[in-house]
Amino acid sequence: MTDTTSVTSKTVNTVLGPVPAAELGVVAVHEALLSVVPGAQYAPDVSMDRAEIFEVLAGKLADFREHGGKTIVDSTGMFHGRDLKLFEALSRSTGVHIVASTGMGPEEMLGGYFLTPQTNPPTPWPAEKFADLFSKEVTEGMVVPRVERRGAAGLVTTTADRAGMTATEESLFRGAARTALDTGVPVSIRFGADALHDLDIVLDEQIGAGRVLVGGLDRRDAASAGAALAVAGRGAFVGIDHVGLNEDAGYLTDHERADLVLGLVRAGHADKVILSSNAIGVAKGQPEYELPFSHVVSVFVPFLKTRGLSEEDAHRILVENPRDLLTVR
Repeated sequence: MTDTTSVTSKTVNTVLGPVPAAELGVVAVHEALLSVVPGAQYAPDVSMDRAEIFEVLAGKLADFREHGGKTIVDSTGMFHGRDLKLFEALSRSTGVHIVASTGMGPEEMLGGYFLTPQTNPPTPWPAEKFADLFSKEVTEGMVVPRVERRGAAGLVTTTADRAGMTATEESLFRGAARTALDTGVPVSIRFGADALHDLDIVLDEQIGAGRVLVGGLDRRDAASAGAALAVAGRGAFVGIDHVGLNEDAGYLTDHERADLVLGLVRAGHADKVILSSNAIGVAKGQPEYELPFSHVVSVFVPFLKTRGLSEEDAHRILVENPRDLLTVR
């Protein structure tokens, strides 16, 4: 088990400012507090009652804390509902650390400005422009549109199209990697058609693999290709982050996820496993997903223990691995 005294001087960026990495406790690394499909906030049939949203999220965060959770990462990036003032109020009210993220993707979800050709003949936004945009959200604070900047982003996240990475998405991935390299925060990628190809794009920017989380490795296509073991072998973190999703043919069931986790542990990669549920606290413009943020710690990890996961490895997966990922370096 990692000696926590080695991280007492290290910090993680939260919406209320830097906190000692050693204080993160149990972390849910890939969740969505408020997930808003871009444009839904303007639809007349979508309610954006902030008091109601706060009440629902506060209840879900309180449940997370009651089950031992202490830190939650909102991995939605810049344009899918990120609300910094709401997150600040929730963190103060519930005592749960909230880490917010910068970044965007996939291409089909970008706003028109980020798809505007920058040259003649047209080419995608270059990686350096994305890197500058994301890096300023870490070093100068995340943007509250047309108003101000607030707390520093603790993570840069990006996503590729499931059919395969586009040219714009390659710029996004390279820009995200450059931001992580320049600012010290980690990068979380959601791969498109090929996890190793997309990881290689990020690693090509000379960032250490230990600063990269490859999410979605409990997708059935990734599992069939042995991607999780290959990603861990390259030194990146393995995101098994749809825990609790059991009725989608494109993903493993929790019983199969358990096999995947235990296989990684047996192969010596317990220090690379990251568990999360991709839960959505409040959804706008898309179906609700009523899965508690506490599902991993209260249901899935106890199930893993019945299958032979040790207390030491459970602590490593829930506490030490996300702490090591999120620590600013």
